[in-house]
Amino acid sequence: MTIYQELQLSSVGSKQLIRATEDKKEKRRHILIYNFKVYLVMAFCVAVVSLYSSLTGKDNSVVGVTVLLAVLVLRQADFGIRTTHGLGSILGIFTILMTGPRISNLVSPVPAFFINVICILLLMILGCHNVIMYNHSTFVLGYLLLQGYDVTGKMYVRRVEGLLVGMILCMIIFYKNQKNRPYRRTFLDLFREFDVHSARSRWYIRLALIASSAMLFMSLAGLPRAMWAGIACMSVCLPFPEDGLERAGKRAAFNIVGCLLFAGLYLLLPQSFYPYIGMIGGIGVGYSAGYAWQTAFNTFGALSIASGLFGMPYAVALRIGANVFSAVYTVVCSKGLGLAFTAISAYTGSTETE
Repeated sequence: MTIYQELQLSSVGSKQLIRATEDKKEKRRHILIYNFKVYLVMAFCVAVVSLYSSLTGKDNSVVGVTVLLAVLVLRQADFGIRTTHGLGSILGIFTILMTGPRISNLVSPVPAFFINVICILLLMILGCHNVIMYNHSTFVLGYLLLQGYDVTGKMYVRRVEGLLVGMILCMIIFYKNQKNRPYRRTFLDLFREFDVHSARSRWYIRLALIASSAMLFMSLAGLPRAMWAGIACMSVCLPFPEDGLERAGKRAAFNIVGCLLFAGLYLLLPQSFYPYIGMIGGIGVGYSAGYAWQTAFNTFGALSIASGLFGMPYAVALRIGANVFSAVYTVVCSKGLGLAFTAISAYTGSTETE
C-alpha cells in the first residue's frame, strides 16, 4: 500500500492496518503516516475555513465548514441517479442552503418550523436517495449550521457568494469523480419514488419532523443555539429506528463526557489558549475511530464559540441539556411516528417497502 493509499483510509481503516501489521518497522511506518494524516487534514480544514472567513467575513466561517464537508463527501459519494442529473441535485441543495436558513430566521418560531420541515425534507429527497452514502449528515448539518449562525445585510450577500463558489466547486469535483457511474434513474425519479409506505421516505419524514420540532421547542423556550437540538436529532434519527436507541445513549453520554473535558481544559488553560480548544477537539476527532469519541470531541468547537457568548458554565449546561433532551426526544418520537406509519399502512392496506 502506497503512502497516498494510506492517506485515503479512514481512522478505522488506519487503526486496523496498524493492528494487523506484525513487522515493527512497518508498524512504525503506518503509525507515522496515520499521525501525519490527522494533522494534515486538520491543517487543510483550518486553511479552507480561514480562507472563507477572510473572503466572506468572520461571521461566515460556517460557510467554509459547509462547503468543505460537501467537497469531502462529493469526492466519493453519489446521489443514486445519473451524474449529469446529480448536478441538478447539487444546484437544488445549495439553493436551499442559500435561502432556507435566512427565511426561517425572518419569521417567528412556528412558521420557521414549517420552513425547516420543508427545507430538510427537500434536502433529504435531493441528497439521500442512495441511503448507504449517508449524505444527509453533510447537507442537513450544513443547513442547521447556517440556520444557527445567521447573518444579515452585506454579510448575507457575502454568504450567498461563498455558497455559489462552493456549489460550482462541488459540481466540478462531483462530475469529475462520478461521470462514469452507470445509473439510469433521473432527477425526477427522486420525487417519483417518494412514497409514504417506503422505509426510506418514512426516514425522510421522521428526520425532518423530529429535528424541526426539537428546534421549535428550544426556540419557544427562549433558549439560544436551537440548532444544537436539530443536529443531535439528525445524528440519532437513523434510517432504521431500532438502531437509534444505541446511538441515542452514546450521543447523550459522550456529549456529557465532551463537555466535562472541555470544562477541564477551559479551567486549566490560560485565556490566551481558549481559541485553540476547538482545534484540539478537531485533532481528537481525527484520532477517533468511533461515533462515541467523535461526539465527545465535536463538542469542543461548538462550546468554544458559545462560551465566548454566554460564559462557559451556561454554554456547557445548554449543550448537555440540548443533546440529552434531543436524544431522548428522537427515540420517543421515532416510536410514535412508527406507530402512526403502521396505522396508515393498515388503513390503506399497504405494506412498508424498502
